[in-house]
Amino acid sequence: MPGARGTQSFGAQKYDYYDDDDGYSTADATSLVDPRGGGEDVYYDDLGNTRKPFGWSGSTDLGLLVLRLALGGIFLAHGAQKLFGVLGGPGPEGFAQALSEMGFQQSATLALVTGATELGAGALLVLGLFTPLAAAGVVGVMANAIVLKLGAGFFAATGGFEFEATLGVLALGLMFTGPGRVALDNGRVWFRRPLAFGFVGLVIAAAAATVVLLLFHKP
Repeated sequence: MPGARGTQSFGAQKYDYYDDDDGYSTADATSLVDPRGGGEDVYYDDLGNTRKPFGWSGSTDLGLLVLRLALGGIFLAHGAQKLFGVLGGPGPEGFAQALSEMGFQQSATLALVTGATELGAGALLVLGLFTPLAAAGVVGVMANAIVLKLGAGFFAATGGFEFEATLGVLALGLMFTGPGRVALDNGRVWFRRPLAFGFVGLVIAAAAATVVLLLFHKP
């Protein structure tokens, strides 16, 4: 009967396996293909014990869900502040005035677009729906905010872009990992190919941020 036992060698860990036809043979412990021809993926640890190959897990889903809820909730709140003036926010008029003071033209329209982007992206992140696009919205808005704060340095205590960079990086990470399986995106094509659609989202974010800065910002 086929079997396996651990052996020690210099360099990579080895294991022995017994084949009814060929007898004992040796293979690398890092091999993920069963050398006995059974077609099963196997992995052997340093002691030669069989281990389950790395795969998606419930802990990964939980971690991504927590990240989505936190980031999406923050942008839901910020979007509501800008669009509706709730939660102590400036409302569209107040935000438009702030944009105008920062050197933006068409500030009334831009205030509505920014508020809607934050609110929509936040809602989509919470739901785990169209995650690459939602993350792209967050990254684009945060990229503009970072550019405007470059002169103040990095740390938030001195008026820098620390907070905006943190939110942007979190969204960038979600853009490439996807939302996890506890999401409405589960099973969709961009869920199955997160790397490709992550790059699509990154291009959208970069293009949107560049257009806003070049066309609407006049320092």
